[in-house]
Amino acid sequence: MLISLFIGCYNDTLFPDTGKAVVTVLERLGHEVEFRAAQTCCGQMHYNTGYAAEALPVLRHFVKTFADAAVICVPSASCVAMMRDHYPKMAAESGDAALIAAVESLLPRVYEFSELLIDKLGVEDVGASYPHRVTLHTSCHSLRSLHLGDRPVRLLNAVRGLQLTPLAGQDQCCGFGGTFAVKNADVSTAMAMDKVHAVVATGAEVCTATDNSCLMQINGVLARTAPDRRCLHLAEILAATESPAAR
Repeated sequence: MLISLFIGCYNDTLFPDTGKAVVTVLERLGHEVEFRAAQTCCGQMHYNTGYAAEALPVLRHFVKTFADAAVICVPSASCVAMMRDHYPKMAAESGDAALIAAVESLLPRVYEFSELLIDKLGVEDVGASYPHRVTLHTSCHSLRSLHLGDRPVRLLNAVRGLQLTPLAGQDQCCGFGGTFAVKNADVSTAMAMDKVHAVVATGAEVCTATDNSCLMQINGVLARTAPDRRCLHLAEILAATESPAAR
């Protein structure tokens, strides 16, 4: 199967290894991955900050870039949530019938990474080995918008050597929230500290999630308070083939 990869701004700019890991996993499963160089942003930053008019051209560009793609994989729950929750409203408000139809046609072909593996490809065991203790942070968008449920857990449980430890308050926000972290820094920091305390209490070496934006927030506090712990996107764990001797 030919799968088109869409990389969110955070991954593209700060976490390029996530996209590489997605390609590794999908190619290991026998699929071909393409990266359309014309792609840009999903428009979430503009839209959530109140710049709906500026977000509309970004939406149009996304639709144009991926119009003929059979399957689109997005390793960012927040980007997929932006598309599903807001693209139909934005298209409708534009009054452009062609855009409305294009969005309706395209969205069913857009999958968050764990959705793609579980729902579209029917795979839980991707051949990964990662002999470490891991805990899972459930991002707000993955929980409340995409309703990913146990998909990431099922994928992690199939990883050889991985010990998944439950995270207290897993459904609680890490405090990032995009520009919320900038506009409400004190509240954001307090929320991040609560999340990090919960992560450390698990005894896990690694905190994972489906969103690097959350992991950036959590890792920023971990780096200052518990530098022996780290964050890693779900795709990077699923791409790993680490042997116990490499620990």
